[in-house]
Amino acid sequence: MKRHGNLYAKIYDMDNLRYALQKAKRGKMYQSGVQKVMQNPEKYLLELQRLLITRQYHTSEYQRKVIYEPKQREIFVLPFFPDRICHQAIMNILEPIWEAMFIKDSYACRKNKGQHKGSKRCKEFVRRNPYVLQCDVSKFYPSINHDKLKAIVRRKIKDPELLYLLDDLIDSSPGVPIGNYTSQWLGNLYLNDLDTKVKQIWRVKDYFRYCDDFYIFGTKERLRELRPKILEYMHGEMKVRLSKCELYPTSHGVDALGYRHFPNGKILLRKSTAKRVKARFKAMPHNLAHGKLTTSKALGQLASAHGWLKHANTYHFRHSLNFPMIKELIRKYDEVQ
Repeated sequence: MKRHGNLYAKIYDMDNLRYALQKAKRGKMYQSGVQKVMQNPEKYLLELQRLLITRQYHTSEYQRKVIYEPKQREIFVLPFFPDRICHQAIMNILEPIWEAMFIKDSYACRKNKGQHKGSKRCKEFVRRNPYVLQCDVSKFYPSINHDKLKAIVRRKIKDPELLYLLDDLIDSSPGVPIGNYTSQWLGNLYLNDLDTKVKQIWRVKDYFRYCDDFYIFGTKERLRELRPKILEYMHGEMKVRLSKCELYPTSHGVDALGYRHFPNGKILLRKSTAKRVKARFKAMPHNLAHGKLTTSKALGQLASAHGWLKHANTYHFRHSLNFPMIKELIRKYDEVQ
């Protein structure tokens, strides 16, 4: 396996830092930290470059917050400068290296992948297999083992200066912090060992993964044979535990990526997703009227819901939500503002 060196200077190259800034600020211009940097971007980028060249950059202190949708999680937030710009600069260089390692059927946080393409692939697997082994890693990001992650990183990276930077990032919190741009890549990198084990060693044809959820398709006998191997491998080699490792017929509907997929090609919205969308639409008039929701954010929620619903058999559900009425309501509030 080829290992890459001489990468660190590419990270602090000013063209790369400028590109990283452009990516890091997308959709965040309303944040005060972003606005401050954009008043004099060259000044801040030169300072970040100096910190990297002199190896004085260290991950800042995290702010922590708890979110409750779709489930309760602790989110770790770093300052825009220097950290979020630095993370983009790192991934500008490392993304093509790590991307080349990943299997085709890993769908989270990758270009030209995502939930809907993963759902489409799931639909194919459900149609041609009688059973599925559905697995979920328990508290995946907080339970990632640092020593193992560092060893995985070193399989492809040999640049000592870049390794110092990545080690500093990895050791900045227990596990891998949810909220960092780099975390989704480190998570994919960590579970890539599982992907290659399933595909290359166990010779499974129909398999896909999205974040820490993975699905193995086949006959009941084959999946029964694989199940104890999966449990042993995840606990022993990967040093994580599974919260789910459930074997069931695909005719029951495979719950994946927000949808339930059936062998006849039918796709239904997951009940919890439908409930969340309905509650959001019901609260929208009140939130608009009381200034808790801007019209631009409301339009974003509308577009997001439409995107989710159009990929499933949701004609009656969409009709019950009354998209035209909600859109007209948002337009009226936009005119008033």
